[in-house]
Amino acid sequence: MTENQNPERKARDNIDALLSQAGWVVQSARRIDLNAGAGQAVREYQTDIGPADYVLLMDKKAVGVIEAKRPEEAQRLTAHESQTEAYAVQ
Repeated sequence: MTENQNPERKARDNIDALLSQAGWVVQSARRIDLNAGAGQAVREYQTDIGPADYVLLMDKKAVGVIEAKRPEEAQRLTAHESQTEAYAVQ
Protein backbone atom coordinates (compact mmCIF):
# COMPACT_ATOMS: atom_id res chain seq x y z
CA MET A 1 0.00 0.00 0.00
CA THR A 2 1.46 3.37 -0.95
CA GLU A 3 0.89 6.66 0.82
CA ASN A 4 -0.58 8.43 -2.21
CA GLN A 5 -3.40 5.96 -2.89
CA ASN A 6 -6.94 7.24 -2.92
CA PRO A 7 -9.20 6.20 0.00
CA GLU A 8 -11.09 3.64 -2.11
CA ARG A 9 -7.86 1.90 -3.16
CA LYS A 10 -6.58 1.87 0.43
CA ALA A 11 -9.86 0.36 1.64
CA ARG A 12 -9.81 -2.30 -1.08
CA ASP A 13 -6.19 -3.20 -0.26
CA ASN A 14 -7.15 -3.52 3.42
CA ILE A 15 -10.18 -5.71 2.63
CA ASP A 16 -8.07 -7.85 0.27
CA ALA A 17 -5.46 -8.36 3.00
CA LEU A 18 -8.08 -9.31 5.61
CA LEU A 19 -9.74 -11.78 3.24
CA SER A 20 -6.36 -13.32 2.35
CA GLN A 21 -5.46 -13.66 6.04
CA ALA A 22 -8.79 -15.46 6.55
CA GLY A 23 -7.87 -17.99 3.84
CA TRP A 24 -9.77 -16.60 0.86
CA VAL A 25 -8.07 -16.38 -2.55
CA VAL A 26 -8.78 -12.81 -3.66
CA GLN A 27 -9.28 -12.44 -7.41
CA SER A 28 -10.50 -9.99 -9.98
CA ALA A 29 -13.77 -10.81 -11.73
CA ARG A 30 -11.85 -10.47 -15.00
CA ARG A 31 -9.58 -13.41 -14.12
CA ILE A 32 -11.37 -15.94 -11.96
CA ASP A 33 -9.68 -19.29 -11.31
CA LEU A 34 -12.25 -21.41 -9.50
CA ASN A 35 -9.56 -23.99 -8.76
CA ALA A 36 -7.23 -21.51 -7.02
CA GLY A 37 -8.17 -22.61 -3.51
CA ALA A 38 -10.93 -23.74 -1.20
CA GLY A 39 -12.66 -20.37 -1.38
CA GLN A 40 -12.47 -17.38 -3.68
CA ALA A 41 -13.28 -13.75 -2.91
CA VAL A 42 -14.04 -12.20 -6.29
CA ARG A 43 -13.85 -8.41 -6.62
CA GLU A 44 -16.50 -6.55 -8.65
CA TYR A 45 -18.45 -9.72 -9.42
CA GLN A 46 -21.22 -8.94 -11.89
CA THR A 47 -24.76 -9.78 -10.76
CA ASP A 48 -28.18 -9.16 -12.30
CA ILE A 49 -28.47 -5.93 -10.29
CA GLY A 50 -24.91 -4.71 -10.88
CA PRO A 51 -21.48 -5.52 -9.53
CA ALA A 52 -21.05 -6.61 -5.92
CA ASP A 53 -17.87 -5.37 -4.25
CA TYR A 54 -16.95 -8.96 -3.35
CA VAL A 55 -18.71 -12.28 -3.82
CA LEU A 56 -17.43 -15.20 -1.77
CA LEU A 57 -17.43 -18.51 -3.66
CA MET A 58 -16.94 -22.05 -2.37
CA ASP A 59 -17.24 -25.10 -4.60
CA LYS A 60 -18.18 -22.73 -7.44
CA LYS A 61 -21.24 -21.47 -5.52
CA ALA A 62 -21.82 -18.05 -4.02
CA VAL A 63 -21.88 -18.25 -0.22
CA GLY A 64 -21.62 -14.57 0.70
CA VAL A 65 -21.46 -10.97 -0.45
CA ILE A 66 -19.32 -8.17 0.95
CA GLU A 67 -20.31 -4.59 0.24
CA ALA A 68 -17.52 -2.19 1.20
CA LYS A 69 -18.78 1.03 2.75
CA ARG A 70 -17.12 4.18 4.05
CA PRO A 71 -16.64 4.15 7.84
CA GLU A 72 -19.37 6.75 8.30
CA GLU A 73 -21.79 4.55 6.34
CA ALA A 74 -20.83 1.40 8.23
CA GLN A 75 -22.58 2.74 11.32
CA ARG A 76 -25.86 2.52 9.40
CA LEU A 77 -25.63 -1.01 8.03
CA THR A 78 -29.38 -1.52 8.11
CA ALA A 79 -29.65 1.13 5.40
CA HIS A 80 -27.79 -1.28 3.09
CA GLU A 81 -29.73 -4.46 3.87
CA SER A 82 -31.92 -4.14 0.79
CA GLN A 83 -28.84 -3.89 -1.44
CA THR A 84 -27.32 -7.11 -0.13
CA GLU A 85 -30.71 -8.85 0.01
CA ALA A 86 -31.16 -8.08 -3.70
CA TYR A 87 -27.98 -10.04 -4.47
CA ALA A 88 -29.37 -13.04 -2.59
CA VAL A 89 -32.76 -13.18 -4.30
CA GLN A 90 -31.64 -12.60 -7.86
